[in-house]
Amino acid sequence: MKSPFYGWIVVGCAFLVLFLTYGVQYSFGVFVPAMVDDLGWRRASLGGAFSLYSLVYTSFSLLSGRLTDTLGPRRVIGLGGVLLGLGIMATSQMSQQWQLYLAYGIVAALGMSTAYIPCNMTVVRWFHRQRGLALGVASCGASCGILAVPLLSSYMIEQWGWRTGLLVLGAGLFIGINIVARFMVRDPEMKGLLPDGAERTASGDISELETAGWTLAEARRTVSFWVFLLGFAVVLLTVTVPFVHIPFYARDIGLTAMGGAMAVSITGLFALIGSITLGALSDRIGRKPAMVLALSVQVVAFVVFIASESSTSLYIGAAGFGFFYGGIATLFPALVGDLFGRAHAGAIGGFIFGGAGILGAWGPAVAGYLRDINGDYGQAFTLCAFASICSFLLFLFLPRPLSEADGSPPRGRA
Repeated sequence: MKSPFYGWIVVGCAFLVLFLTYGVQYSFGVFVPAMVDDLGWRRASLGGAFSLYSLVYTSFSLLSGRLTDTLGPRRVIGLGGVLLGLGIMATSQMSQQWQLYLAYGIVAALGMSTAYIPCNMTVVRWFHRQRGLALGVASCGASCGILAVPLLSSYMIEQWGWRTGLLVLGAGLFIGINIVARFMVRDPEMKGLLPDGAERTASGDISELETAGWTLAEARRTVSFWVFLLGFAVVLLTVTVPFVHIPFYARDIGLTAMGGAMAVSITGLFALIGSITLGALSDRIGRKPAMVLALSVQVVAFVVFIASESSTSLYIGAAGFGFFYGGIATLFPALVGDLFGRAHAGAIGGFIFGGAGILGAWGPAVAGYLRDINGDYGQAFTLCAFASICSFLLFLFLPRPLSEADGSPPRGRA
């Protein structure tokens, strides 16, 4: 009996790592109200901690992507599990703001930097024809985590308090990620295989760009690379705002803490749908059209948030935003692989993700500041809607990369 293609085992491992990491990351907003009530801090302070966290974890993706190409995902993701677990556990014991910024904003963030890019760019290396589907399945891990972990976190907060809840989550990350990371393999060639499980004699089905690909230095000399980076920076400016502030927004319109957690979980449910739907669809219609479709849904979601006055409208906005989020999480690494090849996908994807994160990490802090001075989230969500329109336009006009010499992709180096 023929063994299953090992690439799907890699997809399963990526699913589990993303389930744990993103489930805990986007439970932060569920912990915020309890932390504010207990510690007496302002929302902007906690939003600022998440912004620092976002800045560190996205910017250090520059390094984790390159290390995944050289050292392999097993070591990189395993080390990340140690740092992320310790950072979350240390956050559970904090009593001063500097401790939050150190434990969560720096240590946990360094660990988180080894999740999205190393997992997804490893999947990119293993698949070509079914890349969108494979990344969609892997990204479902993050979506399922967003669906399940906030509700679990809300329950633990009600039963045992926010400190115990964070301690349990941190320990789970520490142990779980290091078990799963042992089964991550960098690329099919290390097991004598080809992408998608193709036979060695069918290598002609794989384009030269796929077997070689652009180097990071070559990619940075193209207009496409910088348009991609700018567009994704605008996406990251808005993408974390709902996860941090929707629980607060839910309370502002009269919902309970569980109602706010439910909104985050609805986001996770529809992110799951968006991951699979847009990932598989992109294999048929192309990555850029699917990306533009996802971004158009984001614009609508923020417009709904602006007008929300009840649980129904809030949950509709959360569903639309989740569909967009799941789609964008799947399509970003797939588009990197399509445009620049898989040989250096970790370095290229890490640079784009890290550079975009440095520019776009300030969304939660700005949204918290605007809420504190205005008394509501209207202005914050309006700015998010405007930013969403800008990212939509940038990806709509994203060109394919061409070399300076002859207007065609470079041969690259494996």
